[in-house]
Amino acid sequence: QVQLVESGGGLVQAGGSLRLSCAASGRSFSSYAMGWYRQAPGKEREFVAAITWSGISTYYPDSVKGRFTISRDNAKNTLYLQMNSLKPEDTAVYYCAAGPSTFGGILRELYEYRYWGQGTQVTVSS
Repeated sequence: QVQLVESGGGLVQAGGSLRLSCAASGRSFSSYAMGWYRQAPGKEREFVAAITWSGISTYYPDSVKGRFTISRDNAKNTLYLQMNSLKPEDTAVYYCAAGPSTFGGILRELYEYRYWGQGTQVTVSS
């Protein structure tokens, strides 16, 4: 069992930066692949970034590639999302998620994630 709590959201102007954190409880954090998703009002939950249990490999969709960076500190049971050059279309509730990865790889599909946080609001003003 893993419990996830996001923090670090807020209001920022376009072009600004935010760093989200996701604190995990449970002994198995380091064994889970992790990811970030976001959901804007009236839209489906969208994949933002993913990282392997080791932190060695990461994956981003084109919409955030080069602007967002996912990382993790297994010693601190914490996942991060550094967001730079923010745009108004990045406005959403951001969720962190954890899931078992049989072969230690990236999880790219929403259904692969077993545990979810409650989300943190990110608002980017133009």
